Amino acid sequence: MTLSELRFIVAVAKERNFRRAAEKSFVSQPALSLAVKKLEDELGVQIFERSHSDIAMTPIGEQIVEQAIKALEEANRVKEIAKQGSNQLIGPLKLGVIYSVGPYLLPEIIPTLRQTAPEMPLDVEENLTAHLEVQLRNGIIDVAIIALPFDAPAIKLMPLYDESFVVVVPSTHPWAERASISPQELSTDSEKVLLLNSGHCFSNQVMEACPDLSRKGEVLQGNSLETIRNMVASNLGITVLPASAAIERYQNPLIKVIPFSEPVPSRRIALAWRKSYSRAGAIDKLADAIRQVKSASIQVLT
Repeated sequence: MTLSELRFIVAVAKERNFRRAAEKSFVSQPALSLAVKKLEDELGVQIFERSHSDIAMTPIGEQIVEQAIKALEEANRVKEIAKQGSNQLIGPLKLGVIYSVGPYLLPEIIPTLRQTAPEMPLDVEENLTAHLEVQLRNGIIDVAIIALPFDAPAIKLMPLYDESFVVVVPSTHPWAERASISPQELSTDSEKVLLLNSGHCFSNQVMEACPDLSRKGEVLQGNSLETIRNMVASNLGITVLPASAAIERYQNPLIKVIPFSEPVPSRRIALAWRKSYSRAGAIDKLADAIRQVKSASIQVLT
């Protein structure tokens, strides 16, 4: 068993295709297929079920691939340790971030990190919380910025800030001049509410804050907050955004941002990383950059 063979089975598991896995691994398809078969013969188990149209992992194959990912991560840590010496701020930080945070937080923290950790670029993976959890657990990413609650084994959490929600309506909407809106008002039959597709934690949190939405209001779905913002501007309906997505730089004359009345719905954003992750200094530097964000849209936790 070699590290190359482990890399090959991880590539096949990710791509679900031997040709694409070979391209990603910079080897020929026959060479990759032979190496995978050799490993299966050595282990005495079948890792992949092969058909003309699809490649699937066997149950034991899933466990082997998961362990292979961990083994490769540990091997990479040897290289990182040798490269970094005593400086944990050298080398890319593989950062996962949920869709409703990334576009609004990253522009705020990257200038700070360029000054405080210039040799630690961010390799960013934007994804759903469920996918980030899997990637975090399997070592594909180092740390994730997620919304609580987040419960995963062997994962450490560091709460960072609280963020309130706001209502966004077309500028011609009857609510446009209102001082505040209650969560219950969103569920009236006359309102079309636009939210992210199911699977996004932010959409779930809005539904929790306004539970009648799922029963009374007409809820339409969009693929991103920016798409939804534009649909609101076109007068299709109204929406709820995290406050960081509604600051001045993102506003336009066709929409109006209105705060919720008390108690204001909100969410708590946190860092999540594996307990075994060795670059504690990188985690602390990322957290420090986030805590330095000066914005009325978030309340940093101390």
